[in-house]
Amino acid sequence: MKNIAIFASGNGTNAERIVTYFLEKKTANVSAIFCNNPKAYVLERAKRLNVPTIVFNRNDFYHSNLIMEQLQSLRTDLIVLAGFLWLMPQNMVERYSNRIINIHPALLPKYGGKGMYGEHVHEAVVANHETESGITIHYVNEQYDSGDIIFQARCQVAPSDTPDDVAAKIHELEQAHFPLVIEQVVNTL
Repeated sequence: MKNIAIFASGNGTNAERIVTYFLEKKTANVSAIFCNNPKAYVLERAKRLNVPTIVFNRNDFYHSNLIMEQLQSLRTDLIVLAGFLWLMPQNMVERYSNRIINIHPALLPKYGGKGMYGEHVHEAVVANHETESGITIHYVNEQYDSGDIIFQARCQVAPSDTPDDVAAKIHELEQAHFPLVIEQVVNTL
């Protein structure tokens, strides 16, 4: 069975959905949730689901081998970024080439890059009067949101939609598609 490590920085709804999906399907195992925010609610979700957590700081991530050693000790096959806001270090991108995937709450290449996450994306979509938005699941490279696209799903944006309305539509797409695409990627490893 393949091992998945999830990296998350916030609430963790996508992380929880991924964990519960693979607990039911048994086609892969979420071996740990890595988090750079000791106050993130994803840690509570992980505790409730009996998934080990590893909390780390910027120095651990960028200036030590601690995280890489943890990933290797867990025999990590795939890294999944689920609301993780830091750029992945070069050594990790090289070691896990085409084995790190991210979900972005917009149709890349639009609304990607540093600072474009969560509500910032939805506010920009509404401010620019877009008629559609969606999700992009992509491989991670050395730059924000620029890796090869694996999958996209779209939703309509009505002229009356608020950023919160767009966020709700995006959340539905994330919950429906992210675990399935992860499973497809895992099956190719």
